Amino acid sequence: MGFFDKINKWLKAIFKKKHLKVGIYGPPNAGKTTLANRITRDWVGEEMGLVSEVPHETRHAVEKKEVKIESEGSSVTFDIVDTPGIATKIDFHNFIEEHGMDEAGSLQRAKEATEGVIEAIRWLDEMDGILLIMDSSQDPFNQVNITIIGNLEARELPVLIVANKIDLEESSPATIKSAFPQHPVIPVSALTGYNMQNLYKTMVKYF
Repeated sequence: MGFFDKINKWLKAIFKKKHLKVGIYGPPNAGKTTLANRITRDWVGEEMGLVSEVPHETRHAVEKKEVKIESEGSSVTFDIVDTPGIATKIDFHNFIEEHGMDEAGSLQRAKEATEGVIEAIRWLDEMDGILLIMDSSQDPFNQVNITIIGNLEARELPVLIVANKIDLEESSPATIKSAFPQHPVIPVSALTGYNMQNLYKTMVKYF
């Protein structure tokens, strides 16, 4: 590391913000609200939202302020924002065929889910960093993930990819690392809490 690199690193450490707004983003059912609940339960003793197997359970952004995370003698206070799932296509028929909802309920959920996607994108203007959640049991190289990452990179937002659901046998965090090598990837199970301390340590250091 050269002299100027050392100076820049030193200055960054001195002037690093200690209060940040971080958004939890990702496709539907990747585990965004499960992760948000895990973080806030661990640090402030309460949960942020409801979890459901039906996609787009979170249709409005929910914010929890003043979540102080500590790791290895350092701490950062985060305002955590759990955002609606990002999707490139929302079809009300899927709620009927796959989840047994009636037509009226399906149409309403599809409408609210579409509005939720727009709301999530608008929130990006307020973010200091992003926790991008991916289901590590699914192929990460899909249109939704590519669209989200492209949007975040265009805004030059720091992105920390959370490879969730590593408690599943078919989980493969290495596939996510291979697909998006330009961003750090932390494998966790938000459901069981596995490796969350590593995520907290990385959040404090990275953002």
